[in-house]
Amino acid sequence: MLFTQLEISGAWLIELEPVGDTRGSFARTFCAREFAALGLVANFPQHSRSRNKTKGTLRGMHFQEAPHSETKLVSCTRGSIYDVCLDLRPASPTYLQWRGIELSAENGRQYYLPEGCAHGFQTLSDDAEIFYLISAFYEPASGRGFRYDDPAFGITWPLPITTMSDKDRAWPDFAADKS
Repeated sequence: MLFTQLEISGAWLIELEPVGDTRGSFARTFCAREFAALGLVANFPQHSRSRNKTKGTLRGMHFQEAPHSETKLVSCTRGSIYDVCLDLRPASPTYLQWRGIELSAENGRQYYLPEGCAHGFQTLSDDAEIFYLISAFYEPASGRGFRYDDPAFGITWPLPITTMSDKDRAWPDFAADKS
C-alpha cells in the first residue's frame, strides 16, 4: 500500500499495489502493522456497507461526537464516488477545511478520515457501493451532521443532487449550531 498524507491534518489517501498475473490481481487493503507504524488507527471493530442506486446520490455530512468519535477507512467497491472529509476539530491547523477525492472500484483508492472529521460522499455512477472500516461502534445518541451545502464550508459537489434523505437535508448549518 502507498500512503499519501493529505492537506487535511491526519487524513490519508491509501493506494493499493496490486500484483497481477493471468488470473487477475491481488492487493492488500489493510495491514494493522503498516497503519500503526504511521501512527494511524489500526483497530476497526465495526465494518459497514452503503449501497446507492442512483448517480448523484448524496450522503452527509455525518460524524459522531466524543466520546464516540470515529476514524473511518472508506473504499468504493462498485462504481465511483466523490468522498469528502471535513475537519471539525477546533485545535486542528486545517479546522473547517475539506478535501474531496474520487474513489472507485477501478482505482482502488481508500480514504482515511481521522476522528473529529465529518464525512460525506456523492455517487458518480449508478449502483455504487461503499465499504467502511470504523474505529468506534455506532451510537445513535452521538450521531450529528451539518448541511451538505453549508456556506461555512463551501463544499463543491461534482454533480447535481438526485437523491438525499430528509435527515441529511435537515441538518443544521454550522453557524446556527454554534449560536
